[in-house]
Amino acid sequence: MSEGTLRDRVAIVTGGGTGLGRAIADELSRLGAKVVVASRQLEVVEQAAREIENAGGEALAVRVDVRSPEKVQDLLERAKERFGYVDTLVNNAAGNFRVPAEEMSVNAWNAVIDIVLNGTWYCTQTVGREMISAGGGVILNIGTTAAFHGGPSTVHSACAKAGVLAMTRTLAVEWARHNVRVNILTPGPTEETGAVGQLFSDEKAHEKVLRGVPLKRLARRREVADAAAYLLSDYAAFVNGENLIVDGGRWLGRDHYSDDPA
Repeated sequence: MSEGTLRDRVAIVTGGGTGLGRAIADELSRLGAKVVVASRQLEVVEQAAREIENAGGEALAVRVDVRSPEKVQDLLERAKERFGYVDTLVNNAAGNFRVPAEEMSVNAWNAVIDIVLNGTWYCTQTVGREMISAGGGVILNIGTTAAFHGGPSTVHSACAKAGVLAMTRTLAVEWARHNVRVNILTPGPTEETGAVGQLFSDEKAHEKVLRGVPLKRLARRREVADAAAYLLSDYAAFVNGENLIVDGGRWLGRDHYSDDPA
């Protein structure tokens, strides 16, 4: 899309300092949006904000723990203080790691559920209320194919993301009357992201993933960011409750009994 497509938008991107979140933040800025880059690592989001502004955009770095409703509310207030309003939200903050289900601890389960499902809800409800009061907005959640295709050794993440998928579809129906669109973008394994590093770190696992992708490569961060920008833009004004899968066709041909985690 051309520069200026998202002019006058103010977007919060959680987990926006690195990986896929950073790529989305960069693309939204290129298209004219003012971007609030949020993460638990202040130095990371500060660097991201500086680089966005050095490239000619407007950005604000905010340290936030999405597991805390109070800190999420503070995130919204700081965004409004700087830019006046928020009309766009990308729920990208996540956590994942491999562990056999029978060996998973209570803490491991709760850690991922708190970030992925609860954190997405706290951000969505907090910013969604602001959007409803203002007359509209758009929310984009980031999903995983494990939410509907199975993800051995990542039952915590698969369950959490399945909840996010259900949240997306439920709110798409419930909040449509408020002119708030809610969609979910589900990327496959993507180059230069923490998820690939965590889940497919060794060469054997990496090669197995590639064998399962009909296009025979991983997604590029820019490709996923382009898809995110489309769903957030007015080009997708009649797209609501949709799950856009960007994985090169991998989920269509996957072996249901594979030990691939995502």
